[in-house]
Amino acid sequence: MEDKNNLGSAPVGRLMVKLAVPAVCAQLINALYNIVDRMYIGHMADVGDLALTGLGVAFPIIMFISALSALAGMGGGSRAAIRMGEGDIDGAEAILGGCTALLLVMSLLSTVLFQVFRDPLLLLFGASGNTLPYASGYLSIYLWGTVSVLFSLGLNNFITTQGFAAFSMLTVVIGAVCNIILDPIFIFGFQMGVKGAALATILSQTVSALWVLSFLLGKRTQLRLRVRHLRLKPSVLLPVVAIGVSPFIMQSTESLVSISFNSSLKLYGGDPYVGAMTIASSVMQVAVMPLHGLAQGAQPIIGFNYGAGNLERVRRAFRLLLISCLTLTVTMWALVELFPAPFIAIFNDKPQLTEIAQRTLRVYFGGIFMFGVQSACQQTFVALGEAKVSLFLALLRKIILLIPLIFILPHILADKVFAVWLAEPIADICAAITTGSIFFYRFPRILKRRDEVLHPGAPKEAAP
Repeated sequence: MEDKNNLGSAPVGRLMVKLAVPAVCAQLINALYNIVDRMYIGHMADVGDLALTGLGVAFPIIMFISALSALAGMGGGSRAAIRMGEGDIDGAEAILGGCTALLLVMSLLSTVLFQVFRDPLLLLFGASGNTLPYASGYLSIYLWGTVSVLFSLGLNNFITTQGFAAFSMLTVVIGAVCNIILDPIFIFGFQMGVKGAALATILSQTVSALWVLSFLLGKRTQLRLRVRHLRLKPSVLLPVVAIGVSPFIMQSTESLVSISFNSSLKLYGGDPYVGAMTIASSVMQVAVMPLHGLAQGAQPIIGFNYGAGNLERVRRAFRLLLISCLTLTVTMWALVELFPAPFIAIFNDKPQLTEIAQRTLRVYFGGIFMFGVQSACQQTFVALGEAKVSLFLALLRKIILLIPLIFILPHILADKVFAVWLAEPIADICAAITTGSIFFYRFPRILKRRDEVLHPGAPKEAAP
């Protein structure tokens, strides 16, 4: 690997800033990318609240498609960083090629399956007769851009892994700017409504995908996309999937969480409460996106130095990641609890929906101040290649805790809508405590084991 990226030698703090700041900016822009449709749609004359609710019902499918990119992209990026740390560039390129082939196959399968079963799934996920036309109309266009979505999101991780964080950020910036410009043209100018929003999104994602491919086929890249590596080779992809399944589950389970929230709120409250949850989940998406950016900045440092045996640099990178994640989540928690109205006004200004959404946000965000611990510890496990524990922690917060609580709490508390909202902060706090406890027990032992592999017979490092 070229020394210019200095993953193994530059001061960790300065390197973290260099890699994380562009990645955080990219994630914030990506959050805007993902919610700009909802911002425009929510302000459509007369039908904005119903159209926004319909888009919220379609959100589980959109999130699942995005999560597929993490399966290959984050898993492949993590494995490639370790290979580069070991000096195995050809092995890292084999991972890049295999992940590209995997993304292509997943995109084709997803497009066909979701197009065929689109309306039945939307009805199952909480659509009503009033909101189904908007949800189905958006997805009918969006799904044709699945390959662009997976390529732009998944392959961009391989640019970040090489240390080209600024170029990786531009991938998102270019797509977001295109989407912001095209949305009002198609939605209002051509009067296409939700279908115009979907068309603007997939055209923008296509531009981003072409940008990523041009880099990975160009002269600046250290990991080149080569035709001979474009194959589904189990020996290459199984370790990638083993690592990528954790971030995949973290993101894809947002689909199950969204389905659970929407179906329960439709039962206990109706369309206005589903609309309020669409706003709350959109704000939450903005809150947690920067955490993914911080992880993208830290993971190349952690993975490279773990592979190279520079264990003290691994410790320092983790400490910085933890402090940064906690600072971010505590700040976001305070802002939402004190000033919920400005966040809601971004999406809709109808008095009834605004009143419901203010209550929703304050309860829903009640435990996010602890989420920084969950994110930093779990993403470090991913960077270290600890597939099993990262998979368990990915399942813990949403599958083991949150989804059961959504259905159990309404049978315990009299205010059933409040009970549904309350599931989120309870799950956040319990998962963070559990994740932190497991991490601080296992982390020194993982580093000790790595040191023993690299330096058998040498004096052992003291635990941090």
